[in-house]
Amino acid sequence: MCGIIGCVGRADETLDVLVHGLSKLEYRGYDSAGVALADDTVSVAKRSGEIDELRALLDETTIDGAVGIGHTRWSTHGPPTDANAHPHGDCTGDVAVVHNGIIENYQSIRDELVADGHEFASDTDTEVIPHLVEDALADGAEPMAALRRAVDRLEGSYAVAAVVAGTEAVFVARNDSPLVLGLDEGSEPHDESTATGGATRATYLASDVPAFRDYTDRVVYLADGEFARLDAEGWTVTDGDGTPVEKEIDTVAWDAEETGKSGYDHFMLKEIHEQPRALRQCLRGRVDELGAAVDIEDLGDLSPTGVQFVACGTSYHAALYGAQLYRRTGIPAQTFLASEYATAPPPIGDALVVGVTQSGETADTLSALREARHRGARTMAVTNTVGSTAARECDHALYIRAGPEIGVAASKTFASQLAALNLLALGTAPVDRPREAIAGLRDLPGQVQALLDDSRASAVAEQYQDAGAYFFVGRGHQYPVALEGALKMKEITYKHAEGFAAGELKHGPLALVTDDTPVFAVVVGDGEQARKTVGNVKEVEARDAPVVAVTDGRSDVERYADEVLEIPETRPEAAAVLANVQLQLVSYYTAKGLGRSIDKPRNLAKSVTVE
Repeated sequence: MCGIIGCVGRADETLDVLVHGLSKLEYRGYDSAGVALADDTVSVAKRSGEIDELRALLDETTIDGAVGIGHTRWSTHGPPTDANAHPHGDCTGDVAVVHNGIIENYQSIRDELVADGHEFASDTDTEVIPHLVEDALADGAEPMAALRRAVDRLEGSYAVAAVVAGTEAVFVARNDSPLVLGLDEGSEPHDESTATGGATRATYLASDVPAFRDYTDRVVYLADGEFARLDAEGWTVTDGDGTPVEKEIDTVAWDAEETGKSGYDHFMLKEIHEQPRALRQCLRGRVDELGAAVDIEDLGDLSPTGVQFVACGTSYHAALYGAQLYRRTGIPAQTFLASEYATAPPPIGDALVVGVTQSGETADTLSALREARHRGARTMAVTNTVGSTAARECDHALYIRAGPEIGVAASKTFASQLAALNLLALGTAPVDRPREAIAGLRDLPGQVQALLDDSRASAVAEQYQDAGAYFFVGRGHQYPVALEGALKMKEITYKHAEGFAAGELKHGPLALVTDDTPVFAVVVGDGEQARKTVGNVKEVEARDAPVVAVTDGRSDVERYADEVLEIPETRPEAAAVLANVQLQLVSYYTAKGLGRSIDKPRNLAKSVTVE
């Protein structure tokens, strides 16, 4: 969702830094982009459409300034037009603001400001902020104090960055929407590890690290309720009362090159092929196969008597899988859509509440976790992002270590979530035959690599890319994989796709099965679940539906399938990771054949930071 970039200390390079940062934030999803530069005056350039549209405008327009802010907008209030693009200004033209989030009380503030003579140029909720700053400046407030006064009026979520004419600084506020500072390599903070501020050659601000990772790997994560000032002297972070806040300076663990395509046609394909490495990173140092033990860092002896998972989208499918892992150990476990849990939570008791969130900033998941904490529950974040809100606010954090993922449709992060949830269950529950389970995890990176080398997914995709709809079915650990396979197909091909527990086909969905409805059936092993799923395959075959079997070859499902996508033989929980890779590839090649925008699907954002 919307992206913010800011830069201080790069002099004549400021505009180039901003536009480069915006290009690195495209994966978050957007429909317009803009920049504002400031010194004695404020200059703004913005345009609906892609960043190339903004570049074309900048080629025709001269704007300059020593400091600047930029924004990619994902529409909430008002359609994607030039007027609604950020940055937004005040009546005087001396203030420019970019904003992520939603101002819930913007209409009442706007009505008040209009009554006082302010004129508005957009339909957005954001535009009330520069006008509130304008009023505070007119009353004699300094820019930082003016932003505080404006923010005090706001209800909702926001990450705000502002520039003011006559002040070569960027002013920042955060509440329920991520912001991170990037400190140039020349930064010399007051202390080796922590500081309330520091002298820098350049300081950056962004919604996400990739926006400035090409320039620095040293970061400071802002927390809710914090403010920051970035200027030529460095950076300062304060709380809501203006008291300096000591902040830890972290080092990003991945290289800038990891956010490039590395010769692949799309980020998604690159990230699918990065899954062996992502899995190794997730497992490294955490498993002792000889001792049949798992060490998941500093989580301590959790020993949950019950687990409630909360998540959204792909992470919800991972959470369904995680709940199955726990239930098989005898520990009650449930999975809830975070948006439902937050507004109507079930009885929690002494359950551990686990939020699965790739970004650690998913608004619905954060709300669910906060509700659980409010009710006295222990909470844990399973996330990819060190320093994220979920990681900071929860009692425990388990990092999946997948590395940066740029494609909007999750791929390697889902595989790493499944691996991390296996580690969590192995480390906190009485797992049957743990040595075998650990061995299954150990073999996954190599098995995924072998599958990537030999997959027939592109041929299968080409054969069925003109189908009217797609069904995905599985049982047990393969049911969440069926749901995820359908979601990937929807996200990047724009085709209708549905995932089902295989046994549910005959309870309604079978009415939709035709010879134009390929059914992807995930069948592993030769036990009862496999035999029953083969029976479901026979049902759709009898209705002339094409069948694509994703299988390890241990059942006889191949007899009833039109196409087969093979996976190596392994334990059922590990097989889910392998089957998912085949389905990811089918969706990718289907979307490519249809000419879709694979890395930036329409209407979707990488991180959903508003409810």
